[in-house]
Amino acid sequence: MRFDTPATTNPIDQLKVIGHAVDRVDGHLKTTGAAPYAYEQNEAAPNAAYGYVVGSSIAKGRIRAMNAGAARRAPGVLAVVTAENAGKLGLGIFNTAILLGGPEIQHYHQAIAVVIAETFEQARAAAQLLNVDYIPETGSFDLAQTKSSGAHSAGGKSDQRTGDFEGAFAAAPVRLDATYTTPDHAHAMMEPHASIATWQGDRLTVWTSNQMVDWGRGDLARTLGIPKEKVRLVSPYIGGGFGGKLFLRAEAVLAALGAKAVNRPVKVALTRPFMFNNTPHRPATIQRIRIGASRDGRITAIAHESWSGNLPGGKPENAVQQTQLLYAGANRLTGNRLSVLDLPEGNAMRAPGEAPGLMALEIAMDEMAEKLRIDPVMFRIKNETKVDPSNPDRPFSQRRLIECLRTGAERFGWHARNPQPASMRDGRWLVGMGVAAALRNNLTMQSGARLRLSPAGVVTVETDMTDLGTGSYTIIAQTAAEMMGLPLDKVVVKLGDSDFPVSAGSGGQWGANSSTAGVYAAAVKLRETVAQRLGMDASVAEFSDGMVRASGKSIPLAQAATAGELVVEDSIQFGDLTKRYQQSTFGAHFVEVGVDLYTGETRIRRMLAVCAAGRILNPKSARSQVIGAMTMGVGAALMEDLVVDKRRGFFVNHDLAGYEVPVHADIPHQEVIFLDETDPMSSPMKAKGVGELGLCGVGAAIANAVYHATGVRLRDYPLTLDKLLPQLPDVT
Repeated sequence: MRFDTPATTNPIDQLKVIGHAVDRVDGHLKTTGAAPYAYEQNEAAPNAAYGYVVGSSIAKGRIRAMNAGAARRAPGVLAVVTAENAGKLGLGIFNTAILLGGPEIQHYHQAIAVVIAETFEQARAAAQLLNVDYIPETGSFDLAQTKSSGAHSAGGKSDQRTGDFEGAFAAAPVRLDATYTTPDHAHAMMEPHASIATWQGDRLTVWTSNQMVDWGRGDLARTLGIPKEKVRLVSPYIGGGFGGKLFLRAEAVLAALGAKAVNRPVKVALTRPFMFNNTPHRPATIQRIRIGASRDGRITAIAHESWSGNLPGGKPENAVQQTQLLYAGANRLTGNRLSVLDLPEGNAMRAPGEAPGLMALEIAMDEMAEKLRIDPVMFRIKNETKVDPSNPDRPFSQRRLIECLRTGAERFGWHARNPQPASMRDGRWLVGMGVAAALRNNLTMQSGARLRLSPAGVVTVETDMTDLGTGSYTIIAQTAAEMMGLPLDKVVVKLGDSDFPVSAGSGGQWGANSSTAGVYAAAVKLRETVAQRLGMDASVAEFSDGMVRASGKSIPLAQAATAGELVVEDSIQFGDLTKRYQQSTFGAHFVEVGVDLYTGETRIRRMLAVCAAGRILNPKSARSQVIGAMTMGVGAALMEDLVVDKRRGFFVNHDLAGYEVPVHADIPHQEVIFLDETDPMSSPMKAKGVGELGLCGVGAAIANAVYHATGVRLRDYPLTLDKLLPQLPDVT
């Protein structure tokens, strides 16, 4: 099915199942431990051996020699696989660094070997016996140093300009020129990167924790140099990913190589310390923002430039993309700068680009509002635009940012906020309120599904879409139930298998909308097939309560399959509506904080998110997505910081003891409001996505609240107490 004209009324609009706060259909399996994750596929791959990954202890250089003799002789050891005996390996199109290094070393903890043994403990003990002689080389590990030395490029794209920024900025009566920094961030998902691999002749099956099954399958085939059709990837349940599992990682390759070497299944999981330096992270940024405005608060010039680093061949963190679209202003400049750093690979993490970009932009907007003596909410509203500022002929499909801001301000009690910083007090706590706007683009991707109608009237959905705790099983079941007129208990959903039709996968906030649209397309075909079997006109047939009704006839849906199971397959293919209309999701975040006047400790007191994100397919799971994202925003604002050892080029705090993330005690009341919205330009579902929108802007809302509470403006994340203490008001 091709989607190239705006959606009109369709069966989804009945909202009998879609749009309801349905419990997760896979919830019972997960709460009882019956949902097998990648490392637990013991029945599918019995008698598995264990692999333990060895990582490089230098960040850049070469391996002069590797002596694996003692490791191979250790108790229980079956094999030691290195680049020397693994055979020729390729590089996947989504990978920056080689997944099995040697002799060249590209980053610290790049995998250089995997030890296979009968038990995990034996493999781990033998791995310590591997003797590696390195030739270290001088690396580049300091983003600020490379920026100051001018050792950076344009990041693959030239600056985007509209009008004359420099002239307009110089002429503006009110100006801001400020620099903001965000540190490196780790995904820190609960389930580690884990895989079990087994070979049947020349065919490879890998049970893995991967968000994008088809991408992973293709890159695994490329890496191993075998045909894609010889590879099967299975990923039915994922314990969190946040972008860290979008692409093929070392443990899947090493499990496959290990299984080949020992001729039996091999399971490999990355240990928590290994994950921080071996797998991708969100790169640190240095961002310069300049805003010029007239005295009445109209932005006349805006520039956003960002510096980030990556390995050779990597891409920059696109922290400027939201600034191209969020506010009006005739004269504009945005650009990314990329420094070559010999740190582990930088890549996608939840809301890549917008998350760190809005952490800077939305502080800058508050700073300008203060210069102009305009309320921060009103300053944002005053600079609203209904079209792409760089292309006024391209309108937004939907844009309800002002409504998000006004609704949030009213619900949060913004009117009670004293605009004077450090003026609100609750005992020893300085109290502040902050706001930030949110934007995340609506991305779509071709997505397919296969539907089966059994003689018992049960519809089974098969698609390689994944569920990393986001609720994919449930919204896909809701879509099939709505389309086929069935209750949810008559729908079975099977996900995460490359034997199924290729879907959008989970990432970029495109998963829910695209994958359900693919199920919609397949359901339209199944409805047509059913109507034909029953002698009905599909264009007027109604599917409800397990029955099909048309022209005065009412026949059970199951009757269409009495001669045998009906099987159909289709995909949604998106046309050029995204080119004709700018499709984005919008939100507003409001946060109240308390800052201890004596210690500088910051505590979140309450949070509110207002979201305009198309049709909300399941308000319960959507709310879970948003509050989880808001919690990640608290971490980014107040505590998360991958600390770089700038001498040796690795992340020092590479575990959950040293890399701090929010816990339950850090998160108070969170409220989420979804505006009632449909976007017919987006898909037949008229939905978009919320999983990343909920993170966008949260950090800045917290930073703005901290400033309002204390009068101390911090531009260097995280906002830790050591940065606040020297500048706090005198205790009285």
